[in-house]
Amino acid sequence: MPGKTKAKKKSTASKPARKSPPRKPQPVSAKKPVAGFRPSVPEPVVPVKRPTKAMAADRREALYRMLMGKRQELMQEITGNLGASLTEDQRRRLESAMDVGDQSLMDLDRELGISLMEMRNKRRQLIDEALGRLEDSTYGLCDDCGVEINEKRLAAVPFAKSCVACQSKQELIEKIEKGEEREQ
Repeated sequence: MPGKTKAKKKSTASKPARKSPPRKPQPVSAKKPVAGFRPSVPEPVVPVKRPTKAMAADRREALYRMLMGKRQELMQEITGNLGASLTEDQRRRLESAMDVGDQSLMDLDRELGISLMEMRNKRRQLIDEALGRLEDSTYGLCDDCGVEINEKRLAAVPFAKSCVACQSKQELIEKIEKGEEREQ
């Protein structure tokens, strides 16, 4: 082949081969997780345990104690605020000595106190309803899907009638409906 030139062979005999130092074996260690990185590992499927009668009785007792504790706290707050309010005669004497600004501030304070009392009384009524549902064995079950409501949710909202998932759906629907009403 006349047009091709042959590549020159480099001779390896003239240059000594360089040896790299032997590598030390690295110990196997767990890698540190990268901040913000969550591997996409599916959560293991946990089989649902059917509550036994003893477990159901223990849960019912714990829920009853929790509800009664919350109710007693509210009743103490309500009775404490009622005892702290002034008698009508004391109020008249105070109002006669005040100027207009002081009277309006006192009225505002009284209205706020009444609003707080109404809110506490409403909570007490809801807890009383929850105690009735506990007697009917429907307390702690979601009204929508029938799943047991988590004890942590019941501790935070003792009169909850829906699980977190169903409550989120209801709130989303309400938000969408309010948005549609504003558009009209």
